[in-house]
Amino acid sequence: MSERPHKTIRVVAAVVDRDGRYLITRRRENAVLALLWEFPGGRVETNESDAEALTREMDERLGARVKVGQLISFVSHPYERYTVDLYLYECDLLSDELECRAVHEFRWVASDEFDQYPFTPADEASMNQLLGETEPRAE
Repeated sequence: MSERPHKTIRVVAAVVDRDGRYLITRRRENAVLALLWEFPGGRVETNESDAEALTREMDERLGARVKVGQLISFVSHPYERYTVDLYLYECDLLSDELECRAVHEFRWVASDEFDQYPFTPADEASMNQLLGETEPRAE
């Protein structure tokens, strides 16, 4: 019996900083990795650039308009059935109001509060890279 090739999914996420607090979103109850926290974003579709995907995803999930800046982090995280290649981009919000369109909730959180939120494994790895930590955070 041969193993199926491992699928890789390209995902983009926004790191949005407002007065030293970062925008994080909680996945919906019916989503894969339900109710875990993450930086907002989503899957890059075929023939879509990272910036186009992030612009679309931020609108779909939060009703937000964003200006996509530079790439600040990349991690590749293997899950059981696929691998997520997660690209984090610095982003500026161009809209003041956010709404929960395709997320359970959102919050503005300081980096020293991240350990109070259970993040998806890929986002956890990205945060460790961003914060300069090599070991996973304590539970």
